[in-house]
Amino acid sequence: MTSDTLPPVPPADVLVVGAGLAALRTVAALRDHGYDGRVRVLGAEGLAPYDRPPLSKHLLDRPSPTWLADDLGHDLHALADEVHLARPARRLHPLADGGAVVGTDEGDVRAACVVLATGAHAVAVPGWQARTLHTAADADGLRAALTPGRRRLVVVGAGWIGAEVAGVAAAAGHDVTVLEARDAPLGTALGARIGALTAPWYAAAGVDLRTGAQVDRVDDEGVHLADGTHLPADAVLVAVGALPATGWLGETLPLRGRAVPVDASYRVLGAAGPLPGLLAVGDVAVRRSARHGWVPGGHWDEAMHGPDVLVRHLLGRPLDRPEPAPYVFSTQLGHDVTMFGLPSPDDAVRVLGDPTGAGWTALWSRGDVVTGVLVVDRPRDVGAARRLFARADLPRLDLPRDPATPLPDDLRTLLRT
Repeated sequence: MTSDTLPPVPPADVLVVGAGLAALRTVAALRDHGYDGRVRVLGAEGLAPYDRPPLSKHLLDRPSPTWLADDLGHDLHALADEVHLARPARRLHPLADGGAVVGTDEGDVRAACVVLATGAHAVAVPGWQARTLHTAADADGLRAALTPGRRRLVVVGAGWIGAEVAGVAAAAGHDVTVLEARDAPLGTALGARIGALTAPWYAAAGVDLRTGAQVDRVDDEGVHLADGTHLPADAVLVAVGALPATGWLGETLPLRGRAVPVDASYRVLGAAGPLPGLLAVGDVAVRRSARHGWVPGGHWDEAMHGPDVLVRHLLGRPLDRPEPAPYVFSTQLGHDVTMFGLPSPDDAVRVLGDPTGAGWTALWSRGDVVTGVLVVDRPRDVGAARRLFARADLPRLDLPRDPATPLPDDLRTLLRT
Protein backbone atom coordinates (compact mmCIF):
# COMPACT_ATOMS: atom_id res chain seq x y z
CA MET A 1 0.00 0.00 0.00
CA THR A 2 1.46 3.36 -1.02
CA SER A 3 1.16 6.64 0.84
CA ASP A 4 -1.38 7.76 -1.79
CA THR A 5 -3.73 4.90 -0.91
CA LEU A 6 -3.42 5.07 2.87
CA PRO A 7 -6.57 6.25 4.63
CA PRO A 8 -6.34 9.82 5.90
CA VAL A 9 -5.37 10.44 9.51
CA PRO A 10 -8.39 11.94 11.32
CA PRO A 11 -7.74 15.45 12.62
CA ALA A 12 -7.22 15.88 16.35
CA ASP A 13 -10.08 18.33 16.58
CA VAL A 14 -12.70 19.94 14.34
CA LEU A 15 -14.08 23.45 14.60
CA VAL A 16 -17.34 24.09 12.73
CA VAL A 17 -17.99 27.78 12.03
CA GLY A 18 -21.74 28.25 11.69
CA ALA A 19 -24.78 26.77 13.38
CA GLY A 20 -27.29 26.18 10.60
CA LEU A 21 -28.31 23.08 8.67
CA ALA A 22 -24.89 22.47 7.04
CA ALA A 23 -23.10 22.90 10.36
CA LEU A 24 -25.46 20.60 12.24
CA ARG A 25 -25.26 17.94 9.54
CA THR A 26 -21.45 18.15 9.61
CA VAL A 27 -21.33 17.52 13.35
CA ALA A 28 -23.88 14.70 13.07
CA ALA A 29 -21.96 13.06 10.20
CA LEU A 30 -18.71 13.20 12.18
CA ARG A 31 -20.28 11.28 15.03
CA ASP A 32 -22.23 8.94 12.73
CA HIS A 33 -18.97 7.91 11.05
CA GLY A 34 -17.20 7.24 14.32
CA TYR A 35 -15.16 10.39 14.86
CA ASP A 36 -14.36 10.62 18.58
CA GLY A 37 -12.17 13.71 18.55
CA ARG A 38 -13.03 17.13 19.89
CA VAL A 39 -15.80 19.02 18.04
CA ARG A 40 -16.57 22.68 18.68
CA VAL A 41 -19.19 24.93 17.07
CA LEU A 42 -19.32 28.72 16.69
CA GLY A 43 -22.71 30.21 15.80
CA ALA A 44 -23.78 33.81 15.22
CA GLU A 45 -27.56 34.13 15.68
CA GLY A 46 -27.79 32.90 19.25
CA LEU A 47 -30.35 30.26 18.25
CA ALA A 48 -30.20 26.50 17.97
CA PRO A 49 -30.16 25.23 14.36
CA TYR A 50 -33.47 25.71 12.56
CA ASP A 51 -34.82 25.16 9.05
CA ARG A 52 -34.94 28.26 6.85
CA PRO A 53 -37.44 27.27 4.10
CA PRO A 54 -40.46 27.49 6.46
CA LEU A 55 -39.59 31.14 7.18
CA SER A 56 -41.14 32.10 3.84
CA LYS A 57 -43.36 29.10 3.04
CA HIS A 58 -45.02 29.25 6.48
CA LEU A 59 -44.38 32.87 7.41
CA LEU A 60 -47.82 33.45 8.93
CA ASP A 61 -48.85 30.02 10.23
CA ARG A 62 -45.62 29.00 12.02
CA PRO A 63 -44.61 31.80 14.39
CA SER A 64 -41.83 29.70 15.94
CA PRO A 65 -38.76 28.36 14.11
CA THR A 66 -38.79 24.79 12.86
CA TRP A 67 -36.04 23.39 15.08
CA LEU A 68 -33.78 20.90 13.32
CA ALA A 69 -33.37 18.93 16.55
CA ASP A 70 -37.04 18.01 16.17
CA ASP A 71 -37.01 17.59 12.38
CA LEU A 72 -33.76 15.64 12.04
CA GLY A 73 -33.25 14.23 15.52
CA HIS A 74 -29.78 15.81 15.83
CA ASP A 75 -29.09 17.51 19.18
CA LEU A 76 -26.14 19.80 18.57
CA HIS A 77 -25.32 20.14 22.27
CA ALA A 78 -25.27 16.36 22.70
CA LEU A 79 -23.09 15.80 19.62
CA ALA A 80 -20.48 18.54 20.04
CA ASP A 81 -18.06 19.09 22.92
CA GLU A 82 -18.56 22.86 22.90
CA VAL A 83 -21.37 24.90 21.37
CA HIS A 84 -21.24 28.69 21.29
CA LEU A 85 -24.38 29.86 19.50
CA ALA A 86 -23.73 33.60 19.92
CA ARG A 87 -20.00 33.80 19.18
CA PRO A 88 -19.65 34.88 15.55
CA ALA A 89 -16.39 34.45 13.70
CA ARG A 90 -14.68 37.74 12.82
CA ARG A 91 -11.52 36.67 10.96
CA LEU A 92 -9.67 33.62 9.69
CA HIS A 93 -5.96 32.82 9.66
CA PRO A 94 -5.13 29.58 7.81
CA LEU A 95 -2.11 27.72 9.18
CA ALA A 96 0.63 26.34 6.97
CA ASP A 97 0.65 22.99 8.80
CA GLY A 98 -3.13 22.59 8.53
CA GLY A 99 -6.26 24.01 10.09
CA ALA A 100 -6.70 27.63 11.04
CA VAL A 101 -7.15 30.17 13.78
CA VAL A 102 -10.60 31.73 13.92
CA GLY A 103 -10.84 35.10 15.61
CA THR A 104 -13.87 36.02 17.73
CA ASP A 105 -14.73 38.87 20.10
CA GLU A 106 -13.96 36.52 23.01
CA GLY A 107 -10.57 35.49 21.67
CA ASP A 108 -8.98 33.24 19.07
CA VAL A 109 -9.93 29.59 18.52
CA ARG A 110 -7.40 27.26 16.91
CA ALA A 111 -8.22 23.87 15.40
CA ALA A 112 -6.46 21.26 13.27
CA CYS A 113 -9.52 21.14 11.00
CA VAL A 114 -11.91 24.03 10.38
CA VAL A 115 -15.20 23.62 8.50
CA LEU A 116 -16.70 26.86 7.20
CA ALA A 117 -20.50 26.64 7.27
CA THR A 118 -21.50 30.27 7.80
CA GLY A 119 -24.30 30.16 5.22
CA ALA A 120 -25.53 33.24 3.41
CA HIS A 121 -27.27 36.54 4.06
CA ALA A 122 -30.06 38.30 2.23
CA VAL A 123 -29.13 41.09 -0.16
CA ALA A 124 -30.13 44.48 1.24
CA VAL A 125 -30.17 47.77 -0.66
CA PRO A 126 -28.38 50.57 1.20
CA GLY A 127 -30.65 53.49 2.03
CA TRP A 128 -33.90 51.62 1.49
CA GLN A 129 -36.30 51.41 4.41
CA ALA A 130 -37.21 47.81 3.69
CA ARG A 131 -37.05 44.37 5.22
CA THR A 132 -35.23 41.25 4.09
CA LEU A 133 -36.06 37.63 4.94
CA HIS A 134 -33.35 35.14 5.82
CA THR A 135 -33.32 34.68 9.59
CA ALA A 136 -35.89 33.87 12.26
CA ALA A 137 -35.59 37.45 13.48
CA ASP A 138 -36.37 38.71 9.96
CA ALA A 139 -39.48 36.51 9.88
CA ASP A 140 -40.60 37.78 13.29
CA GLY A 141 -40.30 41.38 12.12
CA LEU A 142 -42.15 40.83 8.84
CA ARG A 143 -44.88 38.84 10.58
CA ALA A 144 -45.41 41.67 13.08
CA ALA A 145 -45.57 44.22 10.24
CA LEU A 146 -48.40 42.26 8.62
CA THR A 147 -50.64 42.24 11.69
CA PRO A 148 -53.21 43.13 12.73
CA GLY A 149 -55.80 43.29 9.97
CA ARG A 150 -55.44 43.78 6.25
CA ARG A 151 -52.08 45.32 5.32
CA ARG A 152 -50.36 46.55 2.17
CA LEU A 153 -47.25 44.55 1.33
CA VAL A 154 -44.89 45.38 -1.52
CA VAL A 155 -42.35 42.72 -2.47
CA VAL A 156 -39.36 43.76 -4.55
CA GLY A 157 -38.23 40.71 -6.50
CA ALA A 158 -40.23 37.85 -8.04
CA GLY A 159 -37.75 35.08 -7.27
CA TRP A 160 -38.28 32.01 -5.09
CA ILE A 161 -38.62 33.87 -1.77
CA GLY A 162 -40.61 36.79 -3.17
CA ALA A 163 -43.15 34.49 -4.79
CA GLU A 164 -43.53 32.36 -1.67
CA VAL A 165 -44.11 35.32 0.63
CA ALA A 166 -46.48 37.00 -1.84
CA GLY A 167 -48.64 33.88 -2.04
CA VAL A 168 -48.72 33.39 1.72
CA ALA A 169 -49.58 37.04 2.40
CA ALA A 170 -52.28 37.21 -0.30
CA ALA A 171 -53.87 34.00 0.98
CA ALA A 172 -54.07 35.63 4.40
CA GLY A 173 -56.05 38.55 2.95
CA HIS A 174 -53.33 41.18 2.56
CA ASP A 175 -52.99 43.49 -0.45
CA VAL A 176 -49.80 42.36 -2.19
CA THR A 177 -47.86 43.93 -5.04
CA VAL A 178 -44.74 42.29 -6.47
CA LEU A 179 -42.23 44.37 -8.41
CA GLU A 180 -39.82 42.60 -10.73
CA ALA A 181 -37.12 44.44 -12.68
CA ARG A 182 -36.86 41.68 -15.29
CA ASP A 183 -39.48 40.85 -17.89
CA ALA A 184 -40.67 37.71 -16.07
CA PRO A 185 -40.71 36.14 -12.62
CA LEU A 186 -37.88 33.72 -11.79
CA GLY A 187 -36.03 34.98 -14.85
CA THR A 188 -32.62 34.53 -13.24
CA ALA A 189 -33.27 30.91 -12.29
CA LEU A 190 -35.44 29.74 -15.19
CA GLY A 191 -34.91 32.17 -18.04
CA ALA A 192 -37.50 34.54 -19.45
CA ARG A 193 -39.48 31.96 -21.43
CA ILE A 194 -40.12 29.52 -18.58
CA GLY A 195 -40.34 32.24 -15.95
CA ALA A 196 -43.11 33.91 -17.96
CA LEU A 197 -45.20 30.74 -17.61
CA THR A 198 -45.50 31.47 -13.88
CA ALA A 199 -46.71 35.06 -14.35
CA PRO A 200 -50.45 34.15 -14.53
CA TRP A 201 -50.17 32.54 -11.09
CA TYR A 202 -49.91 35.96 -9.46
CA ALA A 203 -53.25 37.34 -10.64
CA ALA A 204 -54.92 34.02 -9.89
CA ALA A 205 -53.63 34.28 -6.31
CA GLY A 206 -54.78 37.89 -5.94
CA VAL A 207 -51.31 39.40 -6.30
CA ASP A 208 -50.52 42.44 -8.45
CA LEU A 209 -47.37 41.53 -10.42
CA ARG A 210 -45.54 44.34 -12.23
CA THR A 211 -42.60 43.28 -14.40
CA GLY A 212 -40.02 45.65 -15.82
CA ALA A 213 -40.48 47.75 -12.68
CA GLN A 214 -37.44 49.78 -11.67
CA VAL A 215 -37.44 50.84 -8.03
CA ASP A 216 -35.88 54.24 -7.34
CA ARG A 217 -36.13 54.29 -3.55
CA VAL A 218 -38.01 52.94 -0.55
CA ASP A 219 -38.85 55.25 2.34
CA ASP A 220 -41.41 55.55 5.14
CA GLU A 221 -44.06 56.53 2.57
CA GLY A 222 -43.64 53.35 0.53
CA VAL A 223 -41.99 52.45 -2.76
CA HIS A 224 -41.11 55.00 -5.44
CA LEU A 225 -40.53 53.72 -8.97
CA ALA A 226 -38.24 55.26 -11.57
CA ASP A 227 -41.27 56.23 -13.69
CA GLY A 228 -42.68 58.35 -10.85
CA THR A 229 -45.20 55.80 -9.58
CA HIS A 230 -45.64 55.77 -5.79
CA LEU A 231 -46.88 52.63 -4.01
CA PRO A 232 -47.92 53.19 -0.39
CA ALA A 233 -46.98 50.25 1.81
CA ASP A 234 -47.29 49.09 5.39
CA ALA A 235 -44.36 46.72 4.79
CA VAL A 236 -41.77 46.39 2.05
CA LEU A 237 -39.80 43.18 1.54
CA VAL A 238 -36.70 43.18 -0.64
CA ALA A 239 -36.24 39.64 -1.98
CA VAL A 240 -33.54 40.01 -4.61
CA GLY A 241 -31.31 37.12 -3.60
CA ALA A 242 -28.72 36.06 -1.05
CA LEU A 243 -24.94 36.18 -0.92
CA PRO A 244 -22.50 33.80 0.78
CA ALA A 245 -21.58 35.04 4.27
CA THR A 246 -17.88 35.54 3.54
CA GLY A 247 -17.39 39.16 4.55
CA TRP A 248 -15.67 38.10 7.78
CA LEU A 249 -12.97 36.28 5.78
CA GLY A 250 -11.51 39.49 4.39
CA GLU A 251 -8.80 38.61 1.85
CA THR A 252 -7.57 35.47 3.59
CA LEU A 253 -9.08 33.12 0.98
CA PRO A 254 -9.45 33.42 -2.81
CA LEU A 255 -13.19 33.65 -3.43
CA ARG A 256 -15.18 32.75 -6.52
CA GLY A 257 -18.20 35.00 -6.94
CA ARG A 258 -18.08 35.81 -3.19
CA ALA A 259 -18.27 32.10 -2.33
CA VAL A 260 -15.50 29.87 -1.01
CA PRO A 261 -14.37 27.52 -3.82
CA VAL A 262 -14.11 23.85 -2.82
CA ASP A 263 -13.36 20.61 -4.64
CA ALA A 264 -15.57 17.52 -4.75
CA SER A 265 -14.37 16.64 -1.24
CA TYR A 266 -15.33 20.11 0.03
CA ARG A 267 -11.69 21.05 0.61
CA VAL A 268 -11.11 24.78 0.30
CA LEU A 269 -9.13 25.56 -2.85
CA GLY A 270 -6.23 27.98 -2.64
CA ALA A 271 -4.13 29.29 -5.49
CA ALA A 272 -2.00 26.11 -5.50
CA GLY A 273 -4.66 23.55 -4.60
CA PRO A 274 -6.54 22.38 -1.49
CA LEU A 275 -5.63 24.08 1.78
CA PRO A 276 -4.83 21.50 4.48
CA GLY A 277 -7.38 21.18 7.24
CA LEU A 278 -9.75 23.77 5.79
CA LEU A 279 -13.17 22.83 4.37
CA ALA A 280 -16.41 24.60 3.48
CA VAL A 281 -19.95 23.38 2.88
CA GLY A 282 -23.45 24.77 2.39
CA ASP A 283 -24.41 28.23 1.17
CA VAL A 284 -20.97 29.69 1.86
CA ALA A 285 -19.28 27.39 -0.68
CA VAL A 286 -19.22 26.84 -4.44
CA ARG A 287 -18.32 23.23 -5.30
CA ARG A 288 -16.35 22.04 -8.31
CA SER A 289 -18.35 19.17 -9.77
CA ALA A 290 -17.35 16.82 -12.58
CA ARG A 291 -21.05 16.56 -13.45
CA HIS A 292 -22.33 20.13 -13.18
CA GLY A 293 -19.26 22.37 -13.24
CA TRP A 294 -19.28 24.91 -10.43
CA VAL A 295 -22.27 24.28 -8.17
CA PRO A 296 -23.37 27.14 -5.86
CA GLY A 297 -24.13 26.13 -2.31
CA GLY A 298 -27.53 27.81 -2.17
CA HIS A 299 -29.42 24.53 -2.51
CA TRP A 300 -31.08 22.75 0.40
CA ASP A 301 -29.62 19.40 -0.69
CA GLU A 302 -26.10 20.81 -0.59
CA ALA A 303 -26.53 21.76 3.06
CA MET A 304 -28.36 18.53 3.86
CA HIS A 305 -26.22 15.94 2.05
CA GLY A 306 -22.93 17.72 1.33
CA PRO A 307 -21.68 17.38 4.93
CA ASP A 308 -21.88 13.59 4.76
CA VAL A 309 -19.69 13.61 1.64
CA LEU A 310 -17.30 16.02 3.34
CA VAL A 311 -16.96 13.83 6.42
CA ARG A 312 -16.57 10.59 4.44
CA HIS A 313 -13.65 12.11 2.53
CA LEU A 314 -12.18 13.59 5.70
CA LEU A 315 -12.26 10.27 7.57
CA GLY A 316 -11.55 8.00 4.60
CA ARG A 317 -15.00 6.40 4.52
CA PRO A 318 -16.32 5.08 1.17
CA LEU A 319 -19.01 7.04 -0.66
CA ASP A 320 -22.29 5.14 -1.08
CA ARG A 321 -24.09 7.36 -3.59
CA PRO A 322 -23.44 9.79 -6.47
CA GLU A 323 -22.98 13.43 -5.67
CA PRO A 324 -26.25 15.24 -4.93
CA ALA A 325 -27.85 17.07 -7.84
CA PRO A 326 -28.75 20.73 -7.32
CA TYR A 327 -32.32 20.70 -6.03
CA VAL A 328 -34.92 23.39 -5.27
CA PHE A 329 -38.44 22.94 -3.95
CA SER A 330 -40.87 25.82 -3.64
CA THR A 331 -44.54 26.20 -2.78
CA GLN A 332 -45.67 29.44 -4.34
CA LEU A 333 -48.98 31.00 -5.27
CA GLY A 334 -50.80 27.69 -4.96
CA HIS A 335 -48.30 25.64 -6.98
CA ASP A 336 -45.63 23.08 -6.09
CA VAL A 337 -42.41 23.75 -8.01
CA THR A 338 -39.45 21.38 -8.01
CA MET A 339 -36.20 21.79 -9.91
CA PHE A 340 -33.26 19.44 -10.42
CA GLY A 341 -29.98 20.19 -12.13
CA LEU A 342 -28.19 23.36 -13.15
CA PRO A 343 -29.10 24.47 -16.69
CA SER A 344 -27.26 27.23 -18.50
CA PRO A 345 -29.00 30.17 -20.19
CA ASP A 346 -28.04 28.90 -23.65
CA ASP A 347 -29.39 25.36 -23.13
CA ALA A 348 -32.38 24.30 -25.21
CA VAL A 349 -35.61 24.11 -23.22
CA ARG A 350 -38.78 22.16 -23.97
CA VAL A 351 -42.12 22.16 -22.15
CA LEU A 352 -43.96 18.88 -21.60
CA GLY A 353 -47.68 19.29 -21.10
CA ASP A 354 -49.93 22.33 -21.07
CA PRO A 355 -48.64 25.23 -18.88
CA THR A 356 -52.23 26.47 -18.57
CA GLY A 357 -53.44 23.10 -17.34
CA ALA A 358 -53.12 21.09 -14.15
CA GLY A 359 -49.36 20.57 -14.36
CA TRP A 360 -46.35 20.70 -16.65
CA THR A 361 -42.64 19.98 -16.86
CA ALA A 362 -39.74 21.88 -18.43
CA LEU A 363 -36.66 20.05 -19.68
CA TRP A 364 -33.31 21.73 -20.40
CA SER A 365 -30.72 19.99 -22.57
CA ARG A 366 -27.41 20.47 -24.29
CA GLY A 367 -27.47 18.10 -27.25
CA ASP A 368 -28.66 14.82 -25.79
CA VAL A 369 -27.47 15.71 -22.26
CA VAL A 370 -30.20 16.75 -19.82
CA THR A 371 -28.99 19.64 -17.67
CA GLY A 372 -32.13 20.50 -15.73
CA VAL A 373 -35.75 19.60 -15.09
CA LEU A 374 -38.48 21.81 -13.60
CA VAL A 375 -41.69 20.11 -12.47
CA VAL A 376 -44.88 22.02 -11.66
CA ASP A 377 -47.74 20.27 -9.84
CA ARG A 378 -46.73 16.79 -11.03
CA PRO A 379 -45.60 14.55 -8.14
CA ARG A 380 -44.95 11.58 -10.42
CA ASP A 381 -42.68 13.62 -12.67
CA VAL A 382 -40.78 14.72 -9.55
CA GLY A 383 -39.99 11.07 -8.86
CA ALA A 384 -38.99 10.53 -12.49
CA ALA A 385 -36.71 13.59 -12.42
CA ARG A 386 -35.12 12.47 -9.15
CA ARG A 387 -34.33 9.06 -10.66
CA LEU A 388 -33.03 10.72 -13.82
CA PHE A 389 -30.38 12.61 -11.83
CA ALA A 390 -29.55 9.74 -9.44
CA ARG A 391 -26.47 8.68 -11.40
CA ALA A 392 -22.80 9.54 -11.58
CA ASP A 393 -23.06 11.44 -14.90
CA LEU A 394 -25.59 13.84 -16.30
CA PRO A 395 -28.46 11.88 -17.90
CA ARG A 396 -28.78 11.49 -21.63
CA LEU A 397 -31.99 11.21 -23.65
CA ASP A 398 -32.62 10.66 -27.33
CA LEU A 399 -34.15 14.08 -27.97
CA PRO A 400 -35.03 15.64 -31.33
CA ARG A 401 -32.52 18.25 -32.43
CA ASP A 402 -35.29 20.75 -33.09
CA PRO A 403 -36.67 21.96 -29.71
CA ALA A 404 -40.01 22.66 -31.45
CA THR A 405 -40.55 18.97 -32.18
CA PRO A 406 -43.45 17.71 -30.03
CA LEU A 407 -42.58 15.42 -27.13
CA PRO A 408 -44.75 13.30 -24.80
CA ASP A 409 -46.81 15.26 -22.33
CA ASP A 410 -44.93 14.11 -19.25
CA LEU A 411 -41.43 13.08 -18.22
CA ARG A 412 -42.41 9.54 -17.19
CA THR A 413 -43.69 8.78 -20.70
CA LEU A 414 -40.64 10.39 -22.28
CA LEU A 415 -38.32 8.16 -20.25
CA ARG A 416 -40.17 5.07 -21.49
CA THR A 417 -39.93 6.01 -25.19
